[in-house]
Amino acid sequence: MSVAVTSFAIFAASQIGTPGPANMALMSTGARFGFKAALPFVAGVALGKQLIIWPVGFGLMELADKAPWIFELLKYASAAYIIWLAWKVANMRLSKSQGAGAAPGFLAGLIVHPLNPKAWAMIIGGFTAFVGPETSVVTATATIAAVLLGCQILLHPLWTLAGDTIARTVAGTAMEPYLMWSLATLTIASVLFVLFGGGA
Repeated sequence: MSVAVTSFAIFAASQIGTPGPANMALMSTGARFGFKAALPFVAGVALGKQLIIWPVGFGLMELADKAPWIFELLKYASAAYIIWLAWKVANMRLSKSQGAGAAPGFLAGLIVHPLNPKAWAMIIGGFTAFVGPETSVVTATATIAAVLLGCQILLHPLWTLAGDTIARTVAGTAMEPYLMWSLATLTIASVLFVLFGGGA
C-alpha cells in the first residue's frame, strides 16, 4: 500500500486525542462560551490543519532544507502566540453574568494549527514515516489530509464538550480560578514539550 493508512490513523488519533495547544484552546473555548457557541471555532480548528498539509505535501519541506531558519523562527513565534493565548485563558472567568462577549469564530479557529508546533510535527511525521517512496504526491497528501480531518471531526468536539462540562461544575465557585490557571499551564507545558522535549 502506498500509504500505511491503518498505522497512520492510529498515530493520528493518538496525537489528536492527547493534550496539546489546539486541544487546550478547544477545551478553554468550550469552558468559556459553551459547546454550541464554540462549534464554529471547532470547525475552523479542524480545517486549519489542511492549510499545513497541502503545502507540506507539495514541497514546502524543500524550503525547510534550504532555509531552516525560517521554520525555526516560525516555531518560536508560534509558541509565543500560544503562550499569550494561555495567559488570556488564565485570567478568564466562566461566569456568564460577567459578559462573556462573542465566542471566537471560524476564522479564529482556522489559524490555530498553522501556529501550532505540534501540528507541524505531526504532519511532517506522517509524510516521512507512513508514506511509501513511490507514492504520488496527490495520493499521499489526500490520504493524510483525509485521515487527519476524520480524526479531528471525531476528537476535537470531545475536548470542547469536556471544557463545557467542567465549566458547568466549577463556574462561580472557588475552584474556577484554579481550573483556568490549570488549563493555561497545560497549554504552556504542551508547547514547551513540543519545542524542547521532541514530542509530536
